[in-house]
Order: sequence, then C-alpha cells, then structure tokens
Amino acid sequence: MSDDISGGTEDVVGVLTQQIETHFGMGFDGLKAAVDAAPAAHPAATVVVKWHRLLRESQTALDQAEDDLLAALESQPSEVDDPTLDLAKHRVDAAVTARDGRAMVIRWLLDPHASGQQDATERLARTRGRRQGPAVPTSAPPRPATAPQAGKGVLR
Repeated sequence: MSDDISGGTEDVVGVLTQQIETHFGMGFDGLKAAVDAAPAAHPAATVVVKWHRLLRESQTALDQAEDDLLAALESQPSEVDDPTLDLAKHRVDAAVTARDGRAMVIRWLLDPHASGQQDATERLARTRGRRQGPAVPTSAPPRPATAPQAGKGVLR
C-alpha cells in the first residue's frame, strides 16, 4: 500500500476500493452485499464497508467544496475578496482532512501488521451502531442571510 494518500493523481476512493477487493478476494459490490446480508458474519469486512461509505461521503463533500470554490472564484469580477476565499479554502481543507483521515483508517484496517490491530476491528464493529453520522462535520454550515458584516454592529 502506498503511503501517499492525497498526493497522487489517482482517485483515492478508487485506489482504496481496489485494495479492499484484493484484501477480501472479491469485488466491492459483492462484499457490500455480503455485509448487508449478514453484518455479524465477518466483523472486519463490516467495519471496512462502513468506513468505505464514510470515505465516499467525504469525497462527495470534497468535490462539492471544490466546485463551490471554483464558482466563488469565477463569480468575482477581478480579485477574490478575502472572506470568500477564506471560507471556500477552509471548506476544501476541512473536506480533504476528513477524506484523508477516513482513508487512513481504511488503510490501517487492511494492514494486519499495523500497531494496535489485534481485536480492533471487533471493537469497532461493536461500536458501529452507536453513531449515525460523522463525528466531525465534513462541510461548513451555511451562513445565515441576515448575518452582520464582520466588525459591524458590535458595541464597545
């Protein structure tokens, strides 16, 4: 497994999907169907499929953040104002961080020699039903239409 998660030109999700297929010896769709049919039968596969879903969600959020950044850049007449650039850049950075963190978890789950790997997949499988969404939002909340401009309306 390559150590370069986000630096390559290849699709992170695609590369990890191939590694998952190699690790379990079957196509991802078949693995997902098997996990959906009997999640307790193979806890390690169940955990990997869960993290793969989270990875795909993060990649979708990253794609949207990049599209929003491009739209913001194209909508500016000449120079991009600092608040627009900061907000868009923050969203892209946060989405990359979330995506890469989830990719690292998958790589760790697939590495049988990784530190702390013993019994970790079983612990993760037991906790999988406790939380429905991501621990950290993968995108910034929308700014309210009535939000005051920075520095305006502050009493001293």
